[in-house]
Amino acid sequence: MTQRVLIAADKFKGSLTAVQVAERVTAGLRRVVPAVEVASLPVADGGDGTVDAAVAAGFERREVRVAGPLGHEVTAAFALRGDTAVVEMAEASGLQRLPKGVFAPLTASTYGSGELLRAALDAGARTIVFGVGGSATTDGGAGMLSALGARFLDADGEPVPPGGGGLDDLATADLSDLDPRFADVELVLASDVDNPLTGPKGAPAVYGPQKGASPDDVAALDSALAHYAKVLEEAVGPRAAEYAASPGAGAAGGIGYGALLLGARFRAGIEVMLDVLGFAPALERVDLVITGEGSLDEQTLHGKAPAGVAAAARAADKEVVAVCGRLALPPEALGRAGIRRAYALTEIEPDVVKCIADAGPILERVAEQIARDFLT
Repeated sequence: MTQRVLIAADKFKGSLTAVQVAERVTAGLRRVVPAVEVASLPVADGGDGTVDAAVAAGFERREVRVAGPLGHEVTAAFALRGDTAVVEMAEASGLQRLPKGVFAPLTASTYGSGELLRAALDAGARTIVFGVGGSATTDGGAGMLSALGARFLDADGEPVPPGGGGLDDLATADLSDLDPRFADVELVLASDVDNPLTGPKGAPAVYGPQKGASPDDVAALDSALAHYAKVLEEAVGPRAAEYAASPGAGAAGGIGYGALLLGARFRAGIEVMLDVLGFAPALERVDLVITGEGSLDEQTLHGKAPAGVAAAARAADKEVVAVCGRLALPPEALGRAGIRRAYALTEIEPDVVKCIADAGPILERVAEQIARDFLT
């Protein structure tokens, strides 16, 4: 009987895209079992790589010029199939858009993400999956909302400066001119984090340091975002405060909060993406699922792609194994997540630097071992 395998892995950040992971695993499996049937469904959890995963699943890639996090124009992409769009905020406002070694925790803006959403609307999207993660920004989505028609003014009636730091000067907020098309669009906030906007578990405290924020910057951003939410409460009523405390509001520097103000519904990023990519029908036809990402660790268990893939596969009574660059989970934790076994590149090449540099060939050798263990 011909065995059928589904490869549903995320990227190995810094070395292989999700598509390349699937290609290398396929090559390794076929070296041992030439007749194996392999289906590839690269996945993502809403962060960087989400548009690429949608394009690999048959969506059309659309490119548009938008503002990057520092205001310079960049070419960003979204994905479209029929009237469903997948928009990835990191394409416009991600850390990848900053010059190497440069951070701008107080001034980076999500304005370009708003332009990207508008481009999806202009393309006819009626459902927008808004994947957030990997952001360079902590502006509570103020830049995004500005690009969509909102006005954030200081005491002199002038627009506040871009970035989270500028929100400290906010005196009035006017959302009355927000793009009216959002009233008729299903907007899904797809994220793997459920943090509120502010406080000890909020966007500045938890994620600010990753974006170059010093302890003083974190305190300033937290205060500015709390003030921003207060001013918005005066503008749109109690829901502004409710959204600030809601799960997902703190995602991607608080852009989740801005999305909730647009009427978004928050869902775990990997669950949304599996629906959009057609994971369930692909799963029906296979015997083994191979998932993975660069590092399988404690974070993986909290909404990352491999955990979502394993949960869905386990519900369908399919066996799951994982590939990764580095493994930092004990077998019992993997088992609870629905992963039968994990294979790390470091088992073959302990030198992490070499692993990253030669990830493709090493992954093929890992896949050969999976074929010997599970397909022969």
